Amino acid sequence: MNLLDKYRDHVLGLFRVVFGLLFACHGAATLFDVLGGSHGESPSPGEWPGWWAAVIQLAGGVLVLLGCGTRAVAVICSGSMAYAYFRVHQGNALLPIENGGEASAMFCWAFLLIAAMGPGRWALDQVLTRRGDARAEAPLARH
Repeated sequence: MNLLDKYRDHVLGLFRVVFGLLFACHGAATLFDVLGGSHGESPSPGEWPGWWAAVIQLAGGVLVLLGCGTRAVAVICSGSMAYAYFRVHQGNALLPIENGGEASAMFCWAFLLIAAMGPGRWALDQVLTRRGDARAEAPLARH
């Protein structure tokens, strides 16, 4: 066993928390013109695709950060960034460094990794699952 394998779940958990926080900050900046702002005009509520993308970023980022519905939410976040890359950036140039799509590409792949590898440690889903398992076993222990 590799020494780093011992810390795999901790590193995955930290990776999930960091990327969830960064994604949520990006959504908050776009929606509410905070944290450095939206770098332009904030989208109007319901405006496609900007407002919806920002909502996915904020809500998805918070859910991934907390580890709540992590795999499904990460797939949605990854898909939204793939959409952003191909609809907004790809038409300007082939490579992300040329078309300004580095953040979209990195978020897309990071969330795909989280979806595939799972939430790691410190996920709210794990706490809720353990609590549910304990409740399910409690009546059996009384008999």
